[in-house]
Amino acid sequence: MLNDPFRRRRVVLALLVGVSLVLLTASFGSADSGPLRPVRNVVMTVLGPIEEGASAVLKPVRDLFGWFGSTLDAKGDAKRFKKERDELRRQIVDGKAALAENDRLRRLVGLSRRLGLSDYRPVSATVIGRSPTVWFATVQIDHGSDDGVRVNQPVIDGDGVVGTISAVTPGTAVVTLITDRESGVSVRVIGPGDEGTVVAADGTPGMLSMELLSRRSGVRVGDPIVTAGTRSGPLATLFPPNLPVGFVSRIDPDRLQTDGVVEVRPQADLNHLDEVVVLTRSTWRQ
Repeated sequence: MLNDPFRRRRVVLALLVGVSLVLLTASFGSADSGPLRPVRNVVMTVLGPIEEGASAVLKPVRDLFGWFGSTLDAKGDAKRFKKERDELRRQIVDGKAALAENDRLRRLVGLSRRLGLSDYRPVSATVIGRSPTVWFATVQIDHGSDDGVRVNQPVIDGDGVVGTISAVTPGTAVVTLITDRESGVSVRVIGPGDEGTVVAADGTPGMLSMELLSRRSGVRVGDPIVTAGTRSGPLATLFPPNLPVGFVSRIDPDRLQTDGVVEVRPQADLNHLDEVVVLTRSTWRQ
């Protein structure tokens, strides 16, 4: 059995390891100058290369376990960082939404105080639906007849005129915007004082045209347009006077002379309505 050279080498190596363990154990209990010191030095000299070789062989295994540990720690950190990032993003979005809402409310309060709109029993509402087409411009709000909302009542936001109530249920209502082709608002131009009617612009969704009564108007680009507040006659209106409607955005001299028409851009951002106010009082003071 011991004739196998590989087996003999393993036996010799085992004996050497065993002897070295015995000698090392004994040497730890003896002084550095004891009789076993030379033997211990010989053993360390013989086994040193073996220990270094074993350490070199086992290093990839230790590195592999270290890599797994580092990877698991990195994944845990990545999940934590992602959670913190998502939370920060949510806080930023919430903050921006709160700032936008505060800005809308501030503009609305300013308009209400400036024009005395509290006399018209305003009812605040949130837009919950929008028209799927550009030519029939309507939105749905979350207040209805149970809140005093009725057909034909004016609707505004913090920037100006939005439209009128065209349909009502107990809990909701439909607002037809001033850019709808079925809409029309009696207005006047601040400055020249010309009066006319604002309607949806032909071929330009989202824009308005003001049909002037006077073909010799001194109107200019940038002039503000407000509600006329006329209660009778051809320009009778549902809106209280002086509500912002828009401003003159373009004048075609030929069309102004022939048709008395100028282009008007709405003051309110009708494409991004969130909060509106319904003026539920049916009459007002001039």
